Amino acid sequence: MSRKKECVAMLLAGGQGSRLYVLTQKVAKPAVPFGGKYRIIDFPLSNCVNSGIDTVGVLTQYEPHALNSYLANGQAWDLDRLYGGVYVLPPYQKGKNSEWYKGTANAIYQNIGFIDQYDPEYVVILSGDHIYKMDYDKMLEVHKQKNADATIAVLNVSLEEASRFGIMNCHPDGTIYEFEEKPKQPKSTLASMGIYIFSYKKLRKYLVEDEADPNSSNDFGHDIIPKMLANGENMQTYQFEGYWKDVGTISSLWEANMDLLNPESGLEIGGDWTIYARNAGAPPHFAGASSMIRHSMVSEGCEINGDVIESVIFPNVSVAKGATVDHSIVMPGAVIEAGAVVEYAIVAENAVIKAGAVVGAKPEAGAKPEIAVIAADVEIGNGQVVKAGEMVGKD
Repeated sequence: MSRKKECVAMLLAGGQGSRLYVLTQKVAKPAVPFGGKYRIIDFPLSNCVNSGIDTVGVLTQYEPHALNSYLANGQAWDLDRLYGGVYVLPPYQKGKNSEWYKGTANAIYQNIGFIDQYDPEYVVILSGDHIYKMDYDKMLEVHKQKNADATIAVLNVSLEEASRFGIMNCHPDGTIYEFEEKPKQPKSTLASMGIYIFSYKKLRKYLVEDEADPNSSNDFGHDIIPKMLANGENMQTYQFEGYWKDVGTISSLWEANMDLLNPESGLEIGGDWTIYARNAGAPPHFAGASSMIRHSMVSEGCEINGDVIESVIFPNVSVAKGATVDHSIVMPGAVIEAGAVVEYAIVAENAVIKAGAVVGAKPEAGAKPEIAVIAADVEIGNGQVVKAGEMVGKD
């Protein structure tokens, strides 16, 4: 039986996520919990299967264990296929040489053999650390219609934000004529979303040439895209309109979770475009007689006997009587004991906030919140105080 696929997706999920600090001490950024029952990687994986892409290579590197366990055979995303499906692709030894992925382009280069076995016409390159819903098939149709060598998804950002992104300068028909990496004085506000579709034969050629260049940093943004532009390849944009957020910082991760509670944010988990995830398999949550839950998301397996206000609570969390959780994210298995106060904070998996402890604080009127963070498996002792913006990575 032929294994040929029209389109294969390659999902870059090996990032350390250093800007998430203590939250990524034990897990790669794409495996960080999000939205009450998901992990960040659920979004690009669900986008793939909803877009009709059934072959996905997930490139892992940093702290892959939790991510590998979570993905398993891909069944949760309907990606347990006889031909295709989801494959975890770590760096591996080849002959006498072995090396880590040196950059985004090198990571794909090291897996050319995986792609070749499906002989695809097109390859979608994705990042594993963005929250969004997107139909990649619509983007692929634009790529085909314009006979493009590469198509880059872009999002309109404010002029103030533009210097944080790779900026595409385009002709009126969407053809890219210039790419600027984080320009101080941007010429446009079309920011790259880090989502690429390449015609594979063309991409393969550039990957091989890039690997042979000793001066290359082996990165799509720094090397592959500029070289393709310089050589006059047909480079197109696909303008995305909808919610998209890079959750690579503490503040952006907290904000994206809070956006789930805001009907005006544009971020909606439900609807026809399902975001799939591995089910916790826990019973329904229980709210005791002393509990008060207001404008929050509370997942299965939770036992709530205290107050939960404007917060996102993951499975199997316990909030004791007299405890308060306000404008916070509490990840799976965490325990908030009696009288503890958690405000404007992120409490990671299986952390314990002991009785009477205080984590975080409300911001002053008009001030930007400073988010306190407690790492996974950390215990905050009885009556201890963790200040606004403080991060605790060990007991």
